[in-house]
Amino acid sequence: LQKILILLQVTLSVVVGKTLMILFPNAMKRYILKMGEKSRMNKNPKFSYENWGPTFFSFKYLQFVLKVKWKRLEDEAYEGHPAPNTPVVTLSGEVCHLLDFMKDYRPLILNFGSCT
Repeated sequence: LQKILILLQVTLSVVVGKTLMILFPNAMKRYILKMGEKSRMNKNPKFSYENWGPTFFSFKYLQFVLKVKWKRLEDEAYEGHPAPNTPVVTLSGEVCHLLDFMKDYRPLILNFGSCT
């Protein structure tokens, strides 16, 4: 039922977004660029709007968003319940699962960061 609701929500937003892109291309370009400022993806001079803007609200965009949202349904963590064993990728590119790094009864510490 959750997947169906997500499918309906994402499909509706893609249809509305695509319609607005056709009817009001300049306004939607400004809106998408404003969203890009939050993620700072428009700071790269080699990565212009023309490269990624038209992909918004496409069929591939719909597929990608559905895949991510459906995957997140499986990865929810709840207090007092076991942690989800989500897939992770090592620096060498090997795919494994988060709980593969557990050793005996020692706590598993995750350190998140970014490289820019």
